[in-house]
Amino acid sequence: MTVTSRDSTGGRRSPASTVEIRELECFLILAEELHFGRTGERLYVSQSRVSQLIRGLEQRIGGRLVDRTSRRVRLTVLGEDFLVALRPAYAALRATVEDARAAALGLSGTLRLGFQGSVGYGFMEVVGEFEERYPGCATRITELPLCDPFGPVHRDEVDMAVVLLPVEEPDLVLGPVFSRQPQCLAVSRRHPLAARAAVDAEELAGTPLVGVAAPAPDYWREAQAPTRTPSGSAVPQGPVVGTLQEGLSLVAANRGVMLLCRPTTEYHHRRDVAYVPVTGLPDSALGLVRRADRDNAQVRAFAEAVAAADAAHRL
Repeated sequence: MTVTSRDSTGGRRSPASTVEIRELECFLILAEELHFGRTGERLYVSQSRVSQLIRGLEQRIGGRLVDRTSRRVRLTVLGEDFLVALRPAYAALRATVEDARAAALGLSGTLRLGFQGSVGYGFMEVVGEFEERYPGCATRITELPLCDPFGPVHRDEVDMAVVLLPVEEPDLVLGPVFSRQPQCLAVSRRHPLAARAAVDAEELAGTPLVGVAAPAPDYWREAQAPTRTPSGSAVPQGPVVGTLQEGLSLVAANRGVMLLCRPTTEYHHRRDVAYVPVTGLPDSALGLVRRADRDNAQVRAFAEAVAAADAAHRL
């Protein structure tokens, strides 16, 4: 997309005054990342292309926006001033385009969202912003049983669901993935691990681990309650549960411990349960899933909103 201005006589101005939207997008992302490689990854272009876009913008403006050395990247004073002025203008332009797109696509109706346990405050902010951006759309949020993360999506009870990874369902589309964070261990306040600052994954071999009941698929149940430590030691299997609240109640009663993602621990505060970070395990992550045959403008727009919030480190 190119924005070209005209002079007072109605004729086109010189190419130097032509603003390339791609250059502005590149500058905004570089201002966040302060790294040419990561900026290229977010734009799906090479590092040299990022340099080319920034040079082109600097030539149009007539001054340096970025200082780059072998060790760091930083904005110049001109770059800082330009960033402050550009952000609201770019946001307004993008909102205008999105509003027109929504009107053209006819985005309206109810978007049914499912979630497990808790999706966190940042995600709910995205839901609110989505409804403000698309006033013809309403969202209806439903809590999913811990033991059935994919069933409501398969049965068309919800349009999209926020679930813990992994997802290996052939008829579901995954994306975006967000909130990658270290896992936590929920333990009773009476448990010896409750006073610890952290727990190593190998220590799971010393206490029963609360598991997830069927119909959750075996691969998913194993990921949430592994039967082996990373070194191969057996993990004692505790009771299995169908809901998060059942699991937390058993933890509080000191019947076992339970692995949880950090957003869930932040939302579910209990005086009788402690949450201790776990080292030595892969990070947990949340993802949006939907049926491949239920793709439409509404679900695509919401997925894009979540991806944008994650890219801005809000999730």
